[in-house]
Amino acid sequence: MLIAGLQKTSFLDYPGHPAVVVFTPYCNMNCGYCHNAHIIGADAPLLSEAYVWEHLEKRAGTIGALVISGGEPTLQQQLDVFIARARELGYRVKLDTNGTKPRVIQALLRAGLLDYIAMDVKAPPERYEEITGTKTDMAAIRASIALIRNAGLPYEFRTTFCPQLSAEDAVAASLLVKGAACYYLQQYRPRGADDPAPHPPSALRAAAEAVRRSGTDCRIRGLAAGE
Repeated sequence: MLIAGLQKTSFLDYPGHPAVVVFTPYCNMNCGYCHNAHIIGADAPLLSEAYVWEHLEKRAGTIGALVISGGEPTLQQQLDVFIARARELGYRVKLDTNGTKPRVIQALLRAGLLDYIAMDVKAPPERYEEITGTKTDMAAIRASIALIRNAGLPYEFRTTFCPQLSAEDAVAASLLVKGAACYYLQQYRPRGADDPAPHPPSALRAAAEAVRRSGTDCRIRGLAAGE
C-alpha cells in the first residue's frame, strides 16, 4: 500500500485510544480547506512501507490502535492486505473515508477488518460538488452512510463547518445521517494567512444546536479551551 505520511502517536484520532496514524496519498476530492493537500496530488511524497511496518511492529502491544487516513484510503488497492497484517499484530483499526467507494467499505466490513469508521459528510447534497471541487456520486455517498450505520461497529460522521457553509447548510448536511449515533460539527482551521477566517465559536455552537433541533445529536469538535 502506498503511504505518504506517518504520525507515530496520536491521542486524538481514535476515540479512547492512543494510535498510530498512517496517511495514504491521493484523493478523489479537492476540498479547499484540506490540511493534507500536499499528499492528495499525483506528486505526493511517499514513505517506505518497510519503514512504516518497522514502526508498527515495534509499537505493537504498546499502542493498540491504528488509524488509516489520507488522502482517501479506499483508493488504495492493497488496503485490505495492509489492514489484515496490522490486525495480526494486534491493532484495532479505524478507517477515515469520504464515502465515495461503498464497495470497498462493504468488502472491508464483510472481511471483519475494521473496528471503527469515520466518514466526512462534506455538505448538503446540492453543494457537495462546490465544496469538494469535484463531481460527486451522491448515490455512493448515501450507500456508504447506510453501510456504516448498519455495520454494528462504532462510527462517526462529521462535517467541517468551513466558511462557505451556513447554519442552514449544516442542518441540510446532517439530514443525510439524521438520527446517527455520532455526528460531529467540527471547526474549520485556516491553513495559512490567506485562507478565510473561520466562523466564530458562537456561530458553530448555534449551528450545532440547529442540527440537534432537526433530529440528530450533534457534538462540537475543534474548539480550543475557552473558545
